Amino acid sequence: MDVVYRTATSADGFIADAENSLEWLFEVPGADGDPEAMAGFLDDVGALVMGRTTYEWVLDHERLLEHPEKWHACYGERPTWVFSHRELPPIPGVDLRFVAGAVSDHHEAVAAGAAGRDVWLLGGGDLVGQYADAGLLDRIVLDLTPVFLGAGAPLLPRRMTSTRVRLQEVTREGQRVRVDYRVGDPSS
Repeated sequence: MDVVYRTATSADGFIADAENSLEWLFEVPGADGDPEAMAGFLDDVGALVMGRTTYEWVLDHERLLEHPEKWHACYGERPTWVFSHRELPPIPGVDLRFVAGAVSDHHEAVAAGAAGRDVWLLGGGDLVGQYADAGLLDRIVLDLTPVFLGAGAPLLPRRMTSTRVRLQEVTREGQRVRVDYRVGDPSS
């Protein structure tokens, strides 16, 4: 089981623009990527983890309270942990676990929920940074998009040097480049 941060990012390292919008992402030709590659990735995922901002964006963007079936079409029946200090509306029929506190306090339950498969960290550079700080982040998979935002939500607001991050694979997919890194222990 790996804990994997997979996300699309602008070429200058932002996962959302200064207004917290992802519209720039969908304007890129071929922005949907390779459905087979995503399906292959999801086959290895047993659980999802996200922060409040990502959850609220997906909830609003997909209108999931009115159309909860859209969740299942994208994420299936995988259990999902949402880290938040605020109360959030649950999506009917979705296995959501709203939690707060240190990621390490919940890691055992998340790993058990993944049932030996990978854990996908969706969006939320700060949440991912907490996983990295705790030594619980195994891989970073980036879909680099040919857009320069200049400002916005940073990809990963942590310093991680090449002594800790090792390139595993690079794949071109249309206008994007997928870069897969293996992440080592924080003490390295």
